[in-house]
Amino acid sequence: MLQYILSFIVLISVVVFIHEYGHYYFAKKYKVGVTDFSIGFGKELFGFNDKDGTRWKICAIPLGGYVKFFGDSNSASQPVSLSKIDNKDHSKLLTTKPLYQRAIIVSAGPIANFILAIFIFSIIFMTVGKDVTVPVITEVQQNSPATKAGLKSNDQITFIDDKKIESINDVALFITTSKNEKIKVEVLRNQKPLSFLIEPQKKIIKDNFGNNVERKLIGIKIAPLKGKMEREKMGPSKALILSIKETYNTISMTLSYIGKMIAGKESADQLGGPIKIAQISGKVAEHGLVPFLSIMAYISISLGLINLFPIPLLDGGHLFFYLIEFIRGKPLSENVQIYFYKFGMAVLFTLMFFATFNDLKSLGLF
Repeated sequence: MLQYILSFIVLISVVVFIHEYGHYYFAKKYKVGVTDFSIGFGKELFGFNDKDGTRWKICAIPLGGYVKFFGDSNSASQPVSLSKIDNKDHSKLLTTKPLYQRAIIVSAGPIANFILAIFIFSIIFMTVGKDVTVPVITEVQQNSPATKAGLKSNDQITFIDDKKIESINDVALFITTSKNEKIKVEVLRNQKPLSFLIEPQKKIIKDNFGNNVERKLIGIKIAPLKGKMEREKMGPSKALILSIKETYNTISMTLSYIGKMIAGKESADQLGGPIKIAQISGKVAEHGLVPFLSIMAYISISLGLINLFPIPLLDGGHLFFYLIEFIRGKPLSENVQIYFYKFGMAVLFTLMFFATFNDLKSLGLF
């Protein structure tokens, strides 16, 4: 249990610090006053003031963090009325800066998360290497979609839906994320290329953390062609390209899942909160530093992406306000913004409720 808690705190602290530092860096660059840089919420455990007067602190509840700008009424960067700020201090306010500077400061947090993920993936690909294991079918289950389509043991899988299989992990990934009713699977059989159309079955299975998840299955078991996993170390440029691709694919998959969930085509059971993240980080940490860094990269991508959603109180909500300001030529009135902030708070509390409910449900409490 202690390992799970410590792993969670380390993971969240690093990811949140990078996110908030993105905001902080560009705020300082554009001479916006920063009063607080906090990791965590609630009671301050310890902290210090830097030479510019910013309070750097660690707080008791390690579930996020914030950068509070001069003139903000709260940690969500909701500004106070200009009439309450002395004229001599107006230059330190975020709201008085040009629109493009405000947009850069706000978007810098999520972008910093994406950069962190790309950096972690690049380091892993350069030092440990990328999985390049060639997959071969070792078993085709009876009466499965694969059997009906004509797949056989010893078939080497080369493409799924015209996407090249570059790793044994790509097989499950491409099947799960396929948008087609029938999946195109290409194999090599005795060095002869063959193609099959397979309609997968949808089944509820337990993942590595005991959670019930829906998966598309075609009824095959696979193993490394050469009997062992293979990794290839990459040079800096190739590692960077693959890392950007991995980050993009993760964002694409996440958005696809959310879209299907909203449309009622996917279950919301996979939504999770702090408990699920703690489960995952603790479990992964048992397998060493590289898996832990990998999950940190994926969590960083998720944090960056979620913060870009156009929900007031999130970075995406601020960017949405800036877009309206750009179109209208003037910002929304303070009263309208307050209304949207209240709406955003209600949405976030609802999402937190569902995530926490799923966490407790996964523990068997519901």
